[in-house]
Amino acid sequence: MVGGWILQKIAMLMVGRYTLGGLCMLPYLIYKFQRRHLSWDDSIEEFLRIHKNLQPIKYSYSDIKKMTPNFRNKLGQGGFGSVYKGKLRSGCIIAVKVLTMSKSNGQDFINEVATIGRIHHVNVVKLVGFCVQGPKWALIYEFMHHGSLDKFIFLKQENDTPLSWEMLYKIALGVGRGIEYLHRGCDMQILHFDIKPHNILLDENFTPKVSDFGLAKLSSINESIVSLTAARGTLGYIAPELFYKNIGGVSYKADVYSFGMLLMEMVGRRKNVNALAEHSSQIYFPSWIYDRYGQGEDMEMGDATEDEKKLVKKLVIVALWCIQMKPIDRPSMSKTLEMLEGKVELLEMPPKPTLYYEEISTEDHEGNSKGALISSCNSMDTITLDGR
Repeated sequence: MVGGWILQKIAMLMVGRYTLGGLCMLPYLIYKFQRRHLSWDDSIEEFLRIHKNLQPIKYSYSDIKKMTPNFRNKLGQGGFGSVYKGKLRSGCIIAVKVLTMSKSNGQDFINEVATIGRIHHVNVVKLVGFCVQGPKWALIYEFMHHGSLDKFIFLKQENDTPLSWEMLYKIALGVGRGIEYLHRGCDMQILHFDIKPHNILLDENFTPKVSDFGLAKLSSINESIVSLTAARGTLGYIAPELFYKNIGGVSYKADVYSFGMLLMEMVGRRKNVNALAEHSSQIYFPSWIYDRYGQGEDMEMGDATEDEKKLVKKLVIVALWCIQMKPIDRPSMSKTLEMLEGKVELLEMPPKPTLYYEEISTEDHEGNSKGALISSCNSMDTITLDGR
């Protein structure tokens, strides 16, 4: 295949001239070439062949069937496909994501292998292996006993036991450390672009793991602004600069914004936007909680101790900094962690957060106000904008 021969030449030239940091740019170069020349199953095969020394373990489809066994224990299902519980011969419990064959899932597959397939951190989910056999694609992860964080935040039953404030604080720290590692701990900068409760998994000890890198983007550590063709992420967590070019460039600060929205939902134990709130002032939780603390009042926390109240106040103030409208006003993840680990008395209250951007440029204004778009976006976190 001519395309495969050219890709081999690209890989040989890159390996010959650059260090491991340069090698990490290969997923992007290969992907750009493949979009024009190869079908998605061929693209994945070529990608994996070139990265054979960097990838996790490759399994056959028959191996996947034995692990699951024969897809008996289904954990969940979505637009990407289905997830099944399984076990390796070593006894390790795993989660197997079987992907439906599509262009978007093909890119998700490459993104997952290109990012978490090469990194290891206690707060990033581990990719154990994968399967590519014709139209049959699967990703194999370490199994997370407690599932996703969202079910511990948005309690469905009145008798459901919420996590303690201390536990929520530890989870917040863990998630922050995972994101900070993605931004600064690798030889490439990894921007996640889809931080939300559903993508934070909890192991048997409630250690949080950042997961789902299908929308992630690799860039140079020194690259402060990245180029995107369209917004990507989940509505309700997407940073406003992905919609408004005149707010600022897209960077790692987009993940900081999403992390702030995540913190707010952890504190409020509710969606940040609730159109059915009892009082209109409570529709947008960040604005409501800002006013509470601004008036010298604490959030209603039942029989919480003074230490727990301080802990929650710290989470709120840090979250408020993270969700500032303009990226330049938000802290880095390193600074965010510094604030989370410090004393609440040393933190200043940031400006009040807004739900939408009021100063829309003429070129961005098309009929309906995009401010209204952001407002509605924050109430529909199940919709994903794919900006590949």
